[in-house]
Amino acid sequence: MNTLQPGSSDWKNVAAQNQPDSSPALDALYQGMKDELLVPLWTQIGDLMPAHPQSKASAHLWRWKRLVELAERSGHLVPVGRGGERRAIALANPGLGGRPYATPTLWAAIQYLMPGENAPEHRHTQHAFRFVVEGEGVWTVVNGDAIRMSRGDFLPQGGWNWHAHHNAATAPMAWIDGLDIPFSYYTESQFFELGRESLSKAEMGTPAFSRSERLWAHPGLRPVSQMQDSATSPLLAYRWVDTDRALTEQLKLEAEGHAVTLSPGHAAVRYSNPTNGCDVMPTIRCEMHRLASGTTTQPRREVGSSVYQVFDGQGSVQVGKERWQVERGDMFVVPSWRTFTAGCNKDAPQLDLFRFSDTPIFEALHAHRAGNP
Repeated sequence: MNTLQPGSSDWKNVAAQNQPDSSPALDALYQGMKDELLVPLWTQIGDLMPAHPQSKASAHLWRWKRLVELAERSGHLVPVGRGGERRAIALANPGLGGRPYATPTLWAAIQYLMPGENAPEHRHTQHAFRFVVEGEGVWTVVNGDAIRMSRGDFLPQGGWNWHAHHNAATAPMAWIDGLDIPFSYYTESQFFELGRESLSKAEMGTPAFSRSERLWAHPGLRPVSQMQDSATSPLLAYRWVDTDRALTEQLKLEAEGHAVTLSPGHAAVRYSNPTNGCDVMPTIRCEMHRLASGTTTQPRREVGSSVYQVFDGQGSVQVGKERWQVERGDMFVVPSWRTFTAGCNKDAPQLDLFRFSDTPIFEALHAHRAGNP
């Protein structure tokens, strides 16, 4: 009688047992199946149905200083324009066979634009966002709406929207891009279309606030003319001043005795779609986490993968057996069902972590699980 409990690490070994001994008849049976492109489940179940997720992705850390250095060198050697479209350098997880994927479902890259450069217009069905860890001066233009990009700003952009970028400053600027390219690629659902070579003079403007902000960036208030829910957020810029205030007030309320944080000293906010309160995109969840000085998160693991970028501060993170000291800009991956903890150094005032994950996919499929190990 099998007494293994659900999730037992011995399941794969058990699945490999109780197989018939090799014989000419058995070998002929398997060859016949192979000839007909058939595979018997009983020889594969340990790999196809493991006791718990066995991600091929590795826990890995990319140092921001090195990313910026290579992006800057690319800025002087590689032009932006048709063909390559973007000067974007993707994070390639060492466990994924050289593919330009941070995780099996998520794409992450540093993008770099030199002064006066314009990245041409195009659109794709993959959902995307931009997050700015440092710098100022680039405007992204989505469907003709020019949107300022500044430190700490989060800029989502749903699939199949026209978009271009232009640097109106006298200095280069780098930011990170996040997309669901691997998920779209594996599901064979992607479309891409080139747009105009150049934008109009009006679109190349540098307004303080985009049209989307003027319409949607008013907490708790919704335009009565815009009552239809949208699958992706119509608000195209979530400003750092608002994110910072929300995190600060959570920690202040905690200090006053109110239970509003995830754990002691751990505040967090989720970027949400103002039309329905759901995630800003149907395949990507984005959050900002703040740890007070000297605090550590509770250990956690969940189905699905995440990419983090350190927005500010210094601290330590542990992903499974891997442990690193991190600082501003550093990026790291948390694979599916790998235990994760983060802590803020005692000599740092706080540790701010930007996180994006594929959680909405698994929640939609009712396949999401999470908890403390």
